[in-house]
Amino acid sequence: MDDAVTRPFTVDVPDQAVEDLRRRLRDTRWPEPATVDDWSQGVPLGYLRDLCGYWAEEYDWRARQARFNAVPQVVTEIDGLPVHVLHVRSPRRDALPLVLTHGWPGSVAEFLDVLGPLTDPAAYGGDPADAFDVVVPSLPGFGWSGKPSSRGWGLERTADAWAALMTRLGYERFGAQGGDIGSFVSANLGARHPERVVGVHLNMVVTGPPAGRTEFTEREQRALDRERAFRAEGAAYNQQQRTRPQTLGYGLTDSPAGQCAWILEKFAAWSDCDDDPVAVLGADRVLDHVSTYWFTASATSSARMYWEMAQAPSGRTPSVPVPAGVSLFPHEIFQPPREWVQQQFPDLRLWHEHDRGGHFAAMEQPDLLVADVREFFRPLR
Repeated sequence: MDDAVTRPFTVDVPDQAVEDLRRRLRDTRWPEPATVDDWSQGVPLGYLRDLCGYWAEEYDWRARQARFNAVPQVVTEIDGLPVHVLHVRSPRRDALPLVLTHGWPGSVAEFLDVLGPLTDPAAYGGDPADAFDVVVPSLPGFGWSGKPSSRGWGLERTADAWAALMTRLGYERFGAQGGDIGSFVSANLGARHPERVVGVHLNMVVTGPPAGRTEFTEREQRALDRERAFRAEGAAYNQQQRTRPQTLGYGLTDSPAGQCAWILEKFAAWSDCDDDPVAVLGADRVLDHVSTYWFTASATSSARMYWEMAQAPSGRTPSVPVPAGVSLFPHEIFQPPREWVQQQFPDLRLWHEHDRGGHFAAMEQPDLLVADVREFFRPLR
């Protein structure tokens, strides 16, 4: 593919791939139940079997695929890698371009519920002047983007690729928004391309207290306790993906039940859901993400992004000179106070701590996220 070519893209999973998935799910060899009745040893057997049974017998991939394909999509090659993109233009000619970046274990499906309100606010009871042209790329190695065949596709290179993508789509000035890995990519966009990025809005920030601080307020101590609990009990996936993604990938690429469990655990742990993500988010929406990883066989290539981040850790905390805004949801993994965040984002113009929601903000609390994004970018247009 020529580097300058952008061509339309349609998700098209062959029937035989859908049937293979169902066969594998029906033939799953299950382990014994945990010796506890909660999630403390991982996804409970009964919960996973129920979801995988639904995936095999009732989940309608063709209908879900049609939902994807109702959104305009393109694919283009940047620096030798095919990049898949949702690209939704606003009816407003003066709309502000906005690149949204997902994370793991999410996908571009995270943003399907916010595309309409962001691109056409008037149709959703908002101010037409808040309109955006929205660009949602699949990260390298994720979803329908290409899988890097050599090392080096980390946060900084991805941010540079997004800047090149926006140029290719005809946008010189634009905003950036993201959570999880998308928060790091968005921060790097602001740090590396400040002449083009009007502002960066994040719904996850990973940062610590100022150097030398030994006494902490109650709010700061809560942030420290939350991070320590995560490092002690919830970060094993991170350690595996950042050190041995290839080893992990063999099992996840071969077993849809294993892939489902690997992802489902994080939807339970990081969502505002009381250990029942299916009840809160719906089985279909959870399985949209799991199916994306399964059908694209991207368990290994997506995990490898964590390895890349470990090779260049400075990319996680660039100093960002452009205006920044943060929406902090109570079930987010990290809960840093504003003072800590301003070390990395000195021009912090919006700070909202919400009383509900979690890590997957665009899915869990789309109205709150959209309202914050509109408010933050309104004076930056």
